[in-house]
Amino acid sequence: MFPDQFEKAFSLNLEAVQLLQNALGSSFLDAYIENVENQLDGFSVRVLAGVPNAETVGKIEALYSELKKISLAGEDLRKLSQLLLLKGSKTEQLQANHQLTPDGLGFLFVYLLEQLYSDKKQALTIFDPAVGMGNLLLTALLNLKIAGYEAKGVGVDIDDTLLAVAAADTEWTKGDMQLFHQDSLQDLLLDPTDAAISDLPIGYYPNDQKAQDFITGVTQGHSYAHHLLMEQAMNYVKEAGYGLFLVPSNLLESKQATQVKNWLAKKVFLQGLIQLPDQLFRSEQSRKSILIVQNRGGDASQKEVFLAKLASLTDEKVIAKFFKQFEEWKLAN
Repeated sequence: MFPDQFEKAFSLNLEAVQLLQNALGSSFLDAYIENVENQLDGFSVRVLAGVPNAETVGKIEALYSELKKISLAGEDLRKLSQLLLLKGSKTEQLQANHQLTPDGLGFLFVYLLEQLYSDKKQALTIFDPAVGMGNLLLTALLNLKIAGYEAKGVGVDIDDTLLAVAAADTEWTKGDMQLFHQDSLQDLLLDPTDAAISDLPIGYYPNDQKAQDFITGVTQGHSYAHHLLMEQAMNYVKEAGYGLFLVPSNLLESKQATQVKNWLAKKVFLQGLIQLPDQLFRSEQSRKSILIVQNRGGDASQKEVFLAKLASLTDEKVIAKFFKQFEEWKLAN
């Protein structure tokens, strides 16, 4: 992929999205979805009740004729999508739980999955109970495919707009991902998956009665949604399967930590906790870590817990040292 081609594809797509947004009087996300769907429909501009008008259609078609000349692989399209959505988030403020998972973290999830599931002959199904716009799960699926795995994903989310973005990008990048629009904490019609990953939304779950079905639910007041989602995700993972979750760094010290510890003691093994670089987060309270848990059963057992603090996601020496640490832990356990 040549940088000038990528830059041109970004500029052409951004202009098309902005033309659609102005013509439709819509949000950036809705215009983004329309733009992707137009390209999937043979670079044809969809017109409903005379909107967009003929002049705008002509401008967009001119952009599309240039885009037809640029060939991008699935992972390049995912990166392009991420940049467009990041650009859109600067003009339309997205709430914190709707932000895209940065690529630096996405690639770290990919590395961990490759280490924990090193047999490339094993087809992997990966579940994300809070898939959002799908960037984390698509990053995993597309990069595992590049690495020689057969990987497919299952994503669930309650937000229909975010899910529409995920659906458009899945088709655009030719990712293998099945999406469901529902509350992930209700009963799901899913076959058991090999692994779960998620950038968990932080906050409270309003349905106190449903929360009582979970070990991580509290008896008084609202339960933390991220605790419940983590437990729910592992309910749909096979015996001895792993879960990788982006969680608050104070997970085991928060006011509902007792419920999480009960879940860890009864249902899963805590196998690792990776503290992410402080500079990624605006405050001490917003810092996050990657939690690694493993379902009980099969050949699973409690290993020496892998504990690490990553000082940087961009310093090659720091990353190489971390990789060596993790590989040594894996060999020892």
